[in-house]
Amino acid sequence: MRMTLRRFTRLTNGYSKSLRHHKAMQALFMAFYNFCRKHKTLKQTPAMAAALAEKPWTMKELIERVAA
Repeated sequence: MRMTLRRFTRLTNGYSKSLRHHKAMQALFMAFYNFCRKHKTLKQTPAMAAALAEKPWTMKELIERVAA
């Protein structure tokens, strides 16, 4: 996760300036990783492998479900 999320380094302008924003970005990244992004060796998302989702979610679906 540290290598993928640039918010853990202070070398860029994208680092988290508050704990609240840092937690929100971590949660959003983990949801994206598990529900939207296909795993290279699984050939499906981790949520699909765990039978939590039937298909990969789009970013729009992820945001809608988080907002609901």
